[in-house]
Amino acid sequence: MRRWGTALAAMALAGAGLATTMGAAHAAAKPSAAAACATGWGSGEKSAQPAAHKPLENIRTGRHECFDRMVFDVKGGTAASRIGYRVAYVDTLYQDGSGEEIPVGGGAVLEIRVSAPSYDPETGAQTYPGRARKPLPGVNLTGYKTFKDTRFGSSFEGDTQVGLGVRARLPFRVFQSDGHVVVDVAHSWNAVR
Repeated sequence: MRRWGTALAAMALAGAGLATTMGAAHAAAKPSAAAACATGWGSGEKSAQPAAHKPLENIRTGRHECFDRMVFDVKGGTAASRIGYRVAYVDTLYQDGSGEEIPVGGGAVLEIRVSAPSYDPETGAQTYPGRARKPLPGVNLTGYKTFKDTRFGSSFEGDTQVGLGVRARLPFRVFQSDGHVVVDVAHSWNAVR
């Protein structure tokens, strides 16, 4: 009887050790809830030269764990037809063409120029309903961590100009995906999820 008791006690201890080891391995395999977000994008100007001028179809925004996103949808854009852009922080947004100041809310202003007019270059028909000095149509920034305001600047000489008010001068990146120009602005310089 004593041998069975000792054997059962040894098995119980081994099982507890195995459960502890398995629990630790499982915890190590789980990603940390406070994983770091990428913020190495910098805050300097970013630009690309256009291959063609296709019409702007829409501007939309989205919220992510680490950044807020603005997407410019270009009608007929493909991976082969590069869309030009220039994105940079400015002290004041001045409307292309008129030179008038456009007030933009927030702690810092990103001026975004995309080589896609808000009209069809072939027909002159409007393709995006932006109005100078007004917020972007259909864009609601309620609940965003970084984005604070949007203003349509103009569509002048084949480019569309937008002012994006952000909380502060934060790192951002710009990239293209088929018929889209994407602008991501981080929530902070040292963001965590």
